[in-house]
Amino acid sequence: MALKEEIAQLRSRIRSLGPVDEQAPADFAESKQRYDFLTGQMADLSQAEESLQEAIVELEEKIRGRFTAAFHQVNDQFESYFSTFFGGGSARLVLAQAKDDEEPGIEIIAQPPGKRVSSLSMLSGGERALTAISLLFALLQTRPSPFCVLDEVDAALDESNVGRFVEAVGKLSEKSQFIVITHNRRTIETADHLYGVSMGRESTSSVLSLRLGDLAPKE
Repeated sequence: MALKEEIAQLRSRIRSLGPVDEQAPADFAESKQRYDFLTGQMADLSQAEESLQEAIVELEEKIRGRFTAAFHQVNDQFESYFSTFFGGGSARLVLAQAKDDEEPGIEIIAQPPGKRVSSLSMLSGGERALTAISLLFALLQTRPSPFCVLDEVDAALDESNVGRFVEAVGKLSEKSQFIVITHNRRTIETADHLYGVSMGRESTSSVLSLRLGDLAPKE
């Protein structure tokens, strides 16, 4: 009796399933194939993500290493140029405190001889110009550029500092080509080529060029 009841229940459950879909095995096989394909793609993506994360970590380590090395080189050159231009004093570069995931900034500490201030805002215009030139030349000494344009950077310099300026430019010109815009006679005298712009009578500009090496020396 119990067996008959169980058979009846099973038949009832089978009837509740509805008609048999003969396409179901084929649909299942297609769906399984698609599932296996997507599962493989997900595994490949996960592996690729892991490889990228490792590459990013390795790249960041190299960047930090190169930045640290370059930072110390530039800092050493900056101290040297600053001391040369000012005839003493001290200057250095320091890394500012970074916020969250931001990259740290760089602060300039400069103290000319005979002064207690170290903030750039407390320096005179000429002192700020010399500090900026010192940093620029430190960068060029560490990582030479094919060419560099200097637009009247010697305007605020006195005669002695102009001499140090042109001497430094002369040494750096062995690695970089300089285009210097200036009205300073001493700077002009040390140039290899001169280019001047003159306004004519008809209010038209004309360019004059001169190679100092072609001039015959005075007897």
